[in-house]
Amino acid sequence: MSELKLPAIDPATIAEISQSGYPEPYRSRVAGRHRRRLGDAAGLTNFGVNLVRLDPGSESSMRHWHEKQDEFIYVLEGEVTLVTNAGRQKLGAGMAAGFAKGSGDGHQLVNESGKPAMYLEVGDRTPDDSANYSDVDLAVRMIDGKWVFSRKDGSKFG
Repeated sequence: MSELKLPAIDPATIAEISQSGYPEPYRSRVAGRHRRRLGDAAGLTNFGVNLVRLDPGSESSMRHWHEKQDEFIYVLEGEVTLVTNAGRQKLGAGMAAGFAKGSGDGHQLVNESGKPAMYLEVGDRTPDDSANYSDVDLAVRMIDGKWVFSRKDGSKFG
């Protein structure tokens, strides 16, 4: 196939990013999350789209909800466990979930299967957003376009 030109992109040519801004002890819990930033590659600025591979035993994030940002996921391959205030439920290929801003319903995906899972992750890029973490002593705010983590009382890690 010939080389694609924008606006077309080939996700396989986009670098897979496995790093996380989470401080320890949370960073290691998402070490098996690998993202290809499709929205960035396409030059999108109002919302982000990531193609995510989640290794067995890994978590997508700590269970959280955003003050200003809506989020949406669509499972492409494999199986993930969606964890929310309502409990745990399995999502397989072709299933989706949406997370409304300000809901107070923390969510995360966990790969409890023995195979990698793949999903699309979509979120808007509302300035000055913050996220609340349901089960851990963690807080995050968007400051000057970057996520800044702290404990819930505002103190720094480390």
